[in-house]
Amino acid sequence: MSALFNFKSLLLVIIFLICTCTYVRAQFPSVIDKNKTGILGVFWKFARIGERLSPYVSLCCMIMAFDLILSLVK
Repeated sequence: MSALFNFKSLLLVIIFLICTCTYVRAQFPSVIDKNKTGILGVFWKFARIGERLSPYVSLCCMIMAFDLILSLVK
């Protein structure tokens, strides 16, 4: 099933995108910063969300990890 049709999977993909874009921007800022507009500007926005809301993003990562662990145990 595609992540677009499952809300939990869609949230997981968005959280992973935020974390990945934030990490890439920290390591290679020129890759993300040169694309602030257009369709690739979405990655810059994800990186900005990860930088500004990092405590909330990390809390969401921990909640999703805990939920995944519980779903594997069932």
